[in-house]
This record gives sequence, C-alpha cells and structure tokens, in this order.
Amino acid sequence: MSKIKMIATDIDGTIVDWNLGDFTPNVKKCIKNLCASGVKVVLVTGRMHCACNHIVNELGLETPVVSYQGGLIKDKDGNTLYQQNLDANYAKQIIKWARDNDIHINLYIDDKLYVEKDNDFVKKYTDGKFVPYTVCSFDTLEIDNVNKILAIDYNDAEKVTRWVNELQKNFPELYIVKSTPFFCEIGSNKAKKSLGVEFLAKKWGLKKEEILTIGDQNNDIELLKSGGIKVAMGNGTPELKECADFITDTVQNDGFVKAVEKFIAQEQ
Repeated sequence: MSKIKMIATDIDGTIVDWNLGDFTPNVKKCIKNLCASGVKVVLVTGRMHCACNHIVNELGLETPVVSYQGGLIKDKDGNTLYQQNLDANYAKQIIKWARDNDIHINLYIDDKLYVEKDNDFVKKYTDGKFVPYTVCSFDTLEIDNVNKILAIDYNDAEKVTRWVNELQKNFPELYIVKSTPFFCEIGSNKAKKSLGVEFLAKKWGLKKEEILTIGDQNNDIELLKSGGIKVAMGNGTPELKECADFITDTVQNDGFVKAVEKFIAQEQ
C-alpha cells in the first residue's frame, strides 16, 4: 500500500455533524496530527468559499480549499488557483425554471449569496455558517461569474430528487447532483470535486494511490473517484457506499477519525 500523502475530505456530514454544526474534539485533534505529520488535508465541499474560512482557521489548515463542488479553488491567501463558473445563459434558464415552478434558489455570484425571498429556507441554510446574504430581484443583478445555483426544499426530499432527474435530462451539459436530501446543486460540468482534487494532485505531484477521499453524499461520488482509497461515511447514501472501498462509522461516532486510524495511523 502506498503511503497516503493527501486526504481530500468533504465537510458537512463527514467532519462536521449537521446537527451540531461543528466538529468533535477528536476530529480536530486528528486533523492537526495529520498536518503535523506532513499529510495534506484538503477540504472539498459544495459550500461557498467564504463559508469555509472559520473551519480553515479553527483547524489551522495551510492547504487550498476546493469549494462549490470543485468550481473554485483558492489558497490560504485568497488567490484563485482554479475556477469553473456556470455559464450565464444556463444560469438565466435555471432562474426562469425556478420562478416558473415556484422553487427557492440560492444564486451565488463572486462568492456572494443572493435570494429573491427572505424565507425560512435561506434562514435555515445560513444558520451557523457565517454567511451573509442579499435579498433582491435577480433582474437587478448582472448574471455573470455565477459560482453555482442551489435549489432547496427542506420539506420534500423526493421533490428534490425529481428536480435533479428533470434538470439532468433537460441540461445534460451541466453538473447537477443532490448534495443533501434537500439540496439540488447546479453548476458547470467542470465544477466537480474529482476535478478539483486532480488539479491539486497534479500541482503537488501526487499519485492517485497516495490520496484518500472521504464523504457522505451523492456529490461525493465524484470526490471518491479521485482517491486511491475511497471511504464512505456510515451515514452516507447507498449510492456513495456502492462506490467506496471502505465504509467507516458515522459522523456522530467520529467515522473520519476511524478511517484515518485504519489507513494512515499505522504508517506514521
């Protein structure tokens, strides 16, 4: 087995418990030990970049962050290393689709969040994430430099699945995926977690077998593809678990730490 030199990890549901909105002391200690031993720990998330800053700071990470499902990579100094935005024409079509069907969407432009209605969905989404947002008509915005669009319904997960299926059929040129039971993510076809990890691996001269990838949702299927060791959380989706080499414990039971102990601790 090759020595693992990089861990590419999802955030929510993987190192951060959705219910707590924070990571456990064991996860924090584990990541600090990994960094001290020279393993690169990279956050790979669907979150906005600005919604990762407090996690980076708390963990003391020096590595770039892959945000927006792989659509944006910035280093610790805020320099953009990689960016794949959603084409403006497609963004306008998605906005029209949402309006026609009375669907709440978050619109992300230049790492800023815009919504047309200040409702419970956006309040729940931003709660505890240190994310400000602007309420305005999207008609007043220049629809350009769109990081992604997120369609949300916290009340009906099956409806969200139907959106994903419908949009994948109507927009095969885009990357459309569920990132939680309630989130339908819409972005550039080049905004994938796998491509973000591969970009950094190439930058650092790492082989696939030197990378461990770990996540919990269907948007992490792409993440797992880029790793030599593919780990699904115990709370992961059935689809993700099918792609994994190993299924660890749940986020509540420090599944991330247990995966590290299995595949990396004995190497140090």
